[in-house]
Amino acid sequence: MRNLCLLLLPFLSLFCSPPEEVELPLPNILWITSEDNSPFAGCYGDDFATTPNMDKLAAEGFLYTHAYANAPVCAPTRNTIITGVYANSGGHEHMRSYYDKSSLVKLYPEYLKEAGYYCTNSQKEDFNINPELTANTWDELGRDAHYKNRPEGKPFFAIFNSTISHESSLHKRTPLEELRHNPEEVSLPPYHPDTPDMRHDWAQYYDKVEDMDTWMGGILKELEESGEKENTIIFYYGDHGGVLARSKRFVYESGTQVPFIVHIPEKYKHLYPAEKPGSKVNRLISFVDLVPTLLSIIGVEIPEYLQGHAFLGKQKTADPEYAFMFRGRMDERYDMSRAVRDQKYRYIKNYMPYRIYGQFIDYLWRAPSIRSWEAAYKAGDCNDVQSIFWNTKPVEELYDTENDPWEVNNLAGDPAYKEVLERMRAANRDWIMDVKDAGFIPEATMVDLTKDTTPYDYMRSGEVDLTALVDAAEYATNPNPDPQKLAAMLDSDSPALTYWGATGLLILGEKSRPVLANLKKLASDQEHNGAIVAAECLYLMGEKETGKQTLLRALKSENPFARGHALNVVDNVDDNSPEMRQAVVDMVKMVGEFKSHNYDLRMSKFLFAKWDIDPQSLGIDMNW
Repeated sequence: MRNLCLLLLPFLSLFCSPPEEVELPLPNILWITSEDNSPFAGCYGDDFATTPNMDKLAAEGFLYTHAYANAPVCAPTRNTIITGVYANSGGHEHMRSYYDKSSLVKLYPEYLKEAGYYCTNSQKEDFNINPELTANTWDELGRDAHYKNRPEGKPFFAIFNSTISHESSLHKRTPLEELRHNPEEVSLPPYHPDTPDMRHDWAQYYDKVEDMDTWMGGILKELEESGEKENTIIFYYGDHGGVLARSKRFVYESGTQVPFIVHIPEKYKHLYPAEKPGSKVNRLISFVDLVPTLLSIIGVEIPEYLQGHAFLGKQKTADPEYAFMFRGRMDERYDMSRAVRDQKYRYIKNYMPYRIYGQFIDYLWRAPSIRSWEAAYKAGDCNDVQSIFWNTKPVEELYDTENDPWEVNNLAGDPAYKEVLERMRAANRDWIMDVKDAGFIPEATMVDLTKDTTPYDYMRSGEVDLTALVDAAEYATNPNPDPQKLAAMLDSDSPALTYWGATGLLILGEKSRPVLANLKKLASDQEHNGAIVAAECLYLMGEKETGKQTLLRALKSENPFARGHALNVVDNVDDNSPEMRQAVVDMVKMVGEFKSHNYDLRMSKFLFAKWDIDPQSLGIDMNW
């Protein structure tokens, strides 16, 4: 009988359908995010860190070894996360600039809610977008926002964000005897001097990471007790690197590499990025990839305008070769850099090499560690590596991150790395063109040009010759450009092109003297950006009066970013004349109410302190 059954099996199978694939319910998605922390964690090999909850999550999930924030500071990073578009592509690269977003670009909670998710955010926005455009984004927003409040049967998407490890955690000194991590056992990066304040801030920071890890453990315990862990995909990541000086705000590993762990329940193991939990994943990922990854997980077709790559789900792409990063205005200080990272190397292009790395930023200088670093440098107590931060930047930087993890040995001038340099330089250029990088139009000019549109839409309107702008920026920052060619840019009808022409002449310094008349004309004709750069160049060439009149005009501008740019120059040329002092006082009185995101007012506060002016004696309240 048994033999007969075996003979009949092939024929019986013709009349039997295979079992249908079980359609799984949409997974819940939980995002746990922390602020201002690099991968200082046991699971990332840091023996000094105390992170048992992070380590446990990594042991049960997948740890990404090459995960990056696309910006080294919070608001532009969060803009990139929520839009799936690089913030420098949408015109949102500058810290807390609050510009309108394009109607073509959706925020990811819109997609999730359309798919049936209940979306909660406890409680962080700060998306670098006009806040009016993010109203009603969440089903719940605030400290009490929680997935437990969702209607029965709805999948949830929930964010829990911690500020425990935020930079501000160093502004109030923990007494030495209360520290849990010993300052004497801190392993300092080679670029930090060995000062008591530096060691104390590092130890205090590790304490705060430990506190954040404890908070994370509470979130995970709550999920498990709710009975939803087996139905929930968990993401944990830091929002960018940090937090001691030369990390946050700078496009190095220390400012952009983040801890990133994904836990996937067994029922969704078709999403596993590696064979089994506990694995490390070496794929390059960055925050621009989060929106397409979310859509891939929940089965929504990824729109073409999104600029990242799904790293999970059916729409997962091949591993990308590069991750890209950007730096724009950091609070009150202007700067501009772009960075490219592959599996081994990091390339950085500095488009304002005439500025030092360590520009004073009010918020950054609230930490005792950087003040001690600056004092050590001024006292002559820093070695060559520790002194770099206080000097102007090279145009290009290239680092072998495997052999030089703190990125102190710049290989850009080493002939042995010429091929790597050229490859990554080309990748940077290609990316800039692909995403239509709005940062090549300086901020005050962009504000004027986009009064009736958005930066994202303007860059795609056909009115911008981005190739010409990038060519101009590359030429201006290349070694030994022809002053006459740069001077020809000053006559352009494009204010952005005049800016890059003036930038090249500023970098050349005295070599620009043959085109002095061109600089004077530009400085006299315009109110901001290109003219302001020309004014700085004139100061350095001894032609202070023409430059001063340009800055005085800019300080009366209705455009706050023209005023802020001008104040940056006032500081750098050190004009503390009575006329300039009065102009800054008049500007502050004109602007009126102080707000933390009025960065022209932050610059004026710095100048008042530098000039030993008591604003209260002038009827100005600067206690904000």
